[in-house]
Amino acid sequence: MYTVTLWEFAALAVASILVGFSKSAVSGANTVSLAIFAAVLPARESTGVLLPLLIVGDVLAVRTYRRHAHWGTLLRLFPTVAAGVVVGAVFMLWAGDAEVRTSIGAILLLMAGVTVWRRRAAARAAAPEGPAADTADDGAGARLKAGSYGVLGGFTTMVANAGGPVMSLYLLSAGFRKLGFLGTSAWFFLIVNVAKVPFSVGLGLIDGRSLLLDGLLALFVVPGAYIGKACVDRINQRLFEQLVIGATVLGGLQLLLR
Repeated sequence: MYTVTLWEFAALAVASILVGFSKSAVSGANTVSLAIFAAVLPARESTGVLLPLLIVGDVLAVRTYRRHAHWGTLLRLFPTVAAGVVVGAVFMLWAGDAEVRTSIGAILLLMAGVTVWRRRAAARAAAPEGPAADTADDGAGARLKAGSYGVLGGFTTMVANAGGPVMSLYLLSAGFRKLGFLGTSAWFFLIVNVAKVPFSVGLGLIDGRSLLLDGLLALFVVPGAYIGKACVDRINQRLFEQLVIGATVLGGLQLLLR
């Protein structure tokens, strides 16, 4: 097993609670977990430890929000996300810890800035549980937006498990409300994260040592998910969106400035 002090294990346990919370309440909060894991463990190896914990959280989120997914959005995203995952796997073959942190931090801050600008530039109508009209539209603009976010999401989720903020920003820009947002992102990340496992094993990021640590930390993901489920109904839509964007900015800065 990885050699960690008691305080380091406590930090990883808190990060694991945040993994569960992010899956059932505020998706962007997962970037804080990413930063903690990368601070305690070697940055590249931390992604292999974190991935199985994310899958545990994804299963819990799907169990809770499975009926609220918008499958049209998911089917539109998957081809370009797959391309982004392949690009990310190639990047991981040569990139060091510094390159990974700098690239992901810059992307997160850029996407947060673009989303804030877009939401101020035009108000988007949204159904209570579904996407806004531009997400349902099959026009070139909607396909281009889905494609760009999909490639970035696939790339960032492969190299640092940081696809959550990118996809969160896409769903917010498309006008998803809370339950539609959580249901769509739950199915999206369960499918994508499971698909990433062979790549991570091939890159040596997941092995017996990492899985042993995961077995202990998974115990903390479950209560985090239930805390998030209890809190989500108490968070109004505006605060919900502000928390997602704020957590994204915080995670991007942590990665960029380390």
